[in-house]
Amino acid sequence: MKMTSLKMKKVLEDRLSDSNLNTSYNREDDTFRVELNNSKQGVSIKLPSVIGKYNQHGDQAIDELVEHIKESLKIMNETQRLKGMEKNIFPVIRSTSFPTKAKSGVNLVFKDHTAETRIFYALDLGKSYRLVDEEMLETDGWSTQRIDEIASFNIRSLENDFRIDTVAENDFYFFAKQDGYDASRILNDALLEEIKGKSKGELAVAVPHQDVLIMADIQNKSGYDILAQMTMKFFTEGRIPITALPFIYEEKKLIPIFILAKNKPEN
Repeated sequence: MKMTSLKMKKVLEDRLSDSNLNTSYNREDDTFRVELNNSKQGVSIKLPSVIGKYNQHGDQAIDELVEHIKESLKIMNETQRLKGMEKNIFPVIRSTSFPTKAKSGVNLVFKDHTAETRIFYALDLGKSYRLVDEEMLETDGWSTQRIDEIASFNIRSLENDFRIDTVAENDFYFFAKQDGYDASRILNDALLEEIKGKSKGELAVAVPHQDVLIMADIQNKSGYDILAQMTMKFFTEGRIPITALPFIYEEKKLIPIFILAKNKPEN
């Protein structure tokens, strides 16, 4: 039986039926939302990405999603402090369309990154995380500069395992540790410089969703087309999509590029 958004909505409603929760479905952007009744804080899920994972992994994908939602809602009901949790603060990459306010109306702490991306900050709580907001900073008397410095240090401390695939004489590096910060590794300048140093051609970088970072040593024109198709595929399948546009990395800067047909654009 083919899974549709309406069928998935019904499955999630059944699995998340609780008097303390309110669920809703936005047909326009195909999003399912679960909120706490008392605070209106909650989690929004893009159903097409859930269906994609369900088609690959079956009921296990739904089990994992429901556990993630319940853990996230539990954390939202608790007061979180930054002080004493310095080692658990990491940067997370999001698209520029990602909301800059929590549903409660509190401003989230963020920093501009590229024309396509922004940097938010996550307090890692084990099975889930909470995005840092201005109230959390004020409670501990922290500045945005301080949290950025701590998060930047922590992302550099993570292991950077990768897999290399060579396609049409272009080398693709995949970082997919599944620790929640794969895309965040794009902020590790030393890592970018290391892969740049290995590259024979031009280095391109992509963060299609939260759980993958792709670096590509583009050595011929077909490499751009392969990267574009690969990035779009990952973008449509990711639980937290970021951007389908890859970047060229040169002179320690990330420049978004739009790849059309089989050629790199002149500009």
